[in-house]
Amino acid sequence: MKVSDLMTTPARTCRLSDDLGVPARLMWECDCGAVPVVDDAGKAVGMVTDRDIAMACYLQGKSPQTVLVSSITSRPLVSVRPDDGLAAAEQAMSDAQVRRVPVIDGGGQPLGILSLNDLARNVRPLAKDELGPVPVASTLAAICAPRVPMAVAPPR
Repeated sequence: MKVSDLMTTPARTCRLSDDLGVPARLMWECDCGAVPVVDDAGKAVGMVTDRDIAMACYLQGKSPQTVLVSSITSRPLVSVRPDDGLAAAEQAMSDAQVRRVPVIDGGGQPLGILSLNDLARNVRPLAKDELGPVPVASTLAAICAPRVPMAVAPPR
């Protein structure tokens, strides 16, 4: 099975020059937790998540409309292609400990998103392939493994 079989389309994007209100609004309207960030040419350069927005605003003591997407965009970009197999996508997500990856074309343009939710909703209980319960649970476990937190003091 390929990434294109499960990915959510279309990819809703924001630009590096947008304020955080733009991706926050997209996430609310599209019921999603991450938005690919594109440059002026429309090429995917990063991702921004709902948690990124919340933490940036909290730590800086600012509203979303006063913080630029470029200041919090996660890089380097971890992405997959529509023709990639699900096992390769699960491995990329596990290695980077991310729940969502943009699906990009050969020119770097976002086509959609593949999320852990997409994998979980399509688990086949008796399958032994990439959509079996063991591979999807293994991907979840790798994504959820504790990371060393960055040393940033919260505002007072």
